[in-house]
Amino acid sequence: MEELRPCLVQISGGEPLMRDDLTEIARNIKGDGPVPYIILVSSWSLMTEDYYLELREAGVDQFSVSLDFPDQRHDDFRCLPGLYDRLNDVVPKCAAHGYDDIVLNTCITSANLHEINGAADQARKWGVNICYSAYSPRRTGNRDYFPGSPDQLRELRAQFEALEARRDHSNFIVSAPSTIEATRRYFETGGAPGCKSGLRFLVVTADGRLQPCSMQFHRYPLTEQARMVREFTNCNQCDECYVAIRSNLDKSFPQLLRENVNNYLSFR
Repeated sequence: MEELRPCLVQISGGEPLMRDDLTEIARNIKGDGPVPYIILVSSWSLMTEDYYLELREAGVDQFSVSLDFPDQRHDDFRCLPGLYDRLNDVVPKCAAHGYDDIVLNTCITSANLHEINGAADQARKWGVNICYSAYSPRRTGNRDYFPGSPDQLRELRAQFEALEARRDHSNFIVSAPSTIEATRRYFETGGAPGCKSGLRFLVVTADGRLQPCSMQFHRYPLTEQARMVREFTNCNQCDECYVAIRSNLDKSFPQLLRENVNNYLSFR
């Protein structure tokens, strides 16, 4: 924290809830002020209502909950029997506290294309928000889940059109229209060039080293981000992902302000 001084920190894994020192980690990241904004990305397989409140008190600002299917198919996809029923129990209980800090994250694959709006229905039912990210074969080595056939792309466009039609004043669909459009282009063209990993976002590994992103395993000492930018970012040609964090940081700062701040402020 002292070296990088980030304005936003995403705690992810693996499964961060498996650590017994997660509350301490969140508290040390937050420090004494409102910055950095902390997002905890988890399957919620180990979450309880009390643990949620404890992590909020420690400084977590947003809880990102992975949801691949809005029913028990989620269990099979995650290889965790009973996971959906657990979410169906604990997510509404935590949402009922009214902090509006829970966001379902649906990673779009060929397997769940037809459930893009079904996941939004589930978010409404549970009283939480939802965002979407795009599957990357680079993470798994499996291209079967990458929706690229003509029929799949037609379904994707239809699902996105229906999703845009249901936006309302609650802003429960966190992914901006420009993000949804860029996600469509990513699947249709098979890639998204211009990534600035290592400069606008990076990964700090569990042993305190730097990586440009979770799918690029060039590692640097903590104090050498500038060298990582010179050696990796400035010549990076990878176009194989469009994950949620990149979808925001590809945008200019004025665009981020327009799309995010304007959703929460009203001037009359």
